[in-house]
Amino acid sequence: QVQLVESGGGLVQPGGSLRLSCTTSGLISRLYVIGWYRQAPGKQRELVADITSGGGTNYADSVKGRFTISRDDARNTVELQMNSLKPEDTAVYYCNARWSLFNFWGQGTQVTVSA
Repeated sequence: QVQLVESGGGLVQPGGSLRLSCTTSGLISRLYVIGWYRQAPGKQRELVADITSGGGTNYADSVKGRFTISRDDARNTVELQMNSLKPEDTAVYYCNARWSLFNFWGQGTQVTVSA
């Protein structure tokens, strides 16, 4: 149906940076709220940040000031720039698109922050 293609995960040292990208479609980018979620072992999946079709953003308290979510409608992508990474940020990160009754998930990408 709708495919969300993620990239950018990997291994980084504490204090480092990573940039995650979620590629959607023109329709999805135009209508849907796009969010990044994460799930660490033994924990529930949590919202990291999201962005509306109008550009409004929302961040979890734990990432405010460190992460930035943005949209590039020309490329139909949503980016998550992650700076000042901490070991507590280690998780599988998922891209999500939601609109009305529709809700889609990406495959997830591993982010590991470790010295």
